[in-house]
Amino acid sequence: MKKEIIFEMTSPYRDKFRIQAYQFGSGEPSVAIVGTMRGDEIHQQYICSQIVNRLKSIERHNRICDGKSVLVIPSCNPFSLNVSRRFWAMDSTDINRMFPGYDKGETTQRIAAAIFKAVEKYEYGMQLSSFYIPGNFIPHVRMLDTGYQDNESAKLFGLPYVSTYKPKPFDTTLLNYNWQIWNTKAFSIYGGETNTINPKNSEQTINAVLRFLFKIGVLNSDVSFPAYESVCFDETILTNLKAPQSGIFVRLKEAGENVKKGESIAKIIDPYEGDVIEEIISPINATVFFVYNKPLTLQNAILFKLLKQN
Repeated sequence: MKKEIIFEMTSPYRDKFRIQAYQFGSGEPSVAIVGTMRGDEIHQQYICSQIVNRLKSIERHNRICDGKSVLVIPSCNPFSLNVSRRFWAMDSTDINRMFPGYDKGETTQRIAAAIFKAVEKYEYGMQLSSFYIPGNFIPHVRMLDTGYQDNESAKLFGLPYVSTYKPKPFDTTLLNYNWQIWNTKAFSIYGGETNTINPKNSEQTINAVLRFLFKIGVLNSDVSFPAYESVCFDETILTNLKAPQSGIFVRLKEAGENVKKGESIAKIIDPYEGDVIEEIISPINATVFFVYNKPLTLQNAILFKLLKQN
């Protein structure tokens, strides 16, 4: 294992800001794995740290194939992580909306430029991602539908689902979009949580990454557990259920659970008088793909994403 500082910046208040990368194996740039870009991505940080730990052992046992290399960047935003701010602590900009970056621009643009320079030549790229809405997912692989996405490669992770979605104009500044445009096969890995640690989901995600490395010929032995036969779908088929009113949100179903048409899956409670002011009813037989996980909801916030059962 080799450690490298890919970006460094002095700070007037604390130690220097550093982005540290870990290199395993040697030879052609095979896979780059990028962890947290936002300060609340605790689960992603944990998963990345465990991937580094596993790869150290794998390398010691000579299980990385000759001529293959893996780069892991556990954290791209340690400042925000330290102060529990989701976005860049100084001006609330999002590093993941700054790619491919500009090395003479604003701070987050320069950070993005350094990250992209370090990872742009890799054949495969993985980002441990979080969603813009707070909530829990079924662990899955997500890809931008740019015409360059690779569904068959995404199935090699062995996670339950592979989803694709059409990028909007503001998505063109994402790391994964730019990875694809610059000929890297890019995947966003959603491990189910964001700011909490879920050992079951994290282990599933770690195994998925190691399984993928074996399947593409980076590892010479499979060190993962049995996989799913991934189901691929376009996210336009998901049914979004929104909050009719604001209030206290009490969910009755979790991500991964099956629900029946007409079943009550959540309640919205009046925060003053305690009455049930809205009951969220499933309109279809489905699997809960995503569920909002905050105790308070605003009107029209997305509470559930349901994947219809055949």
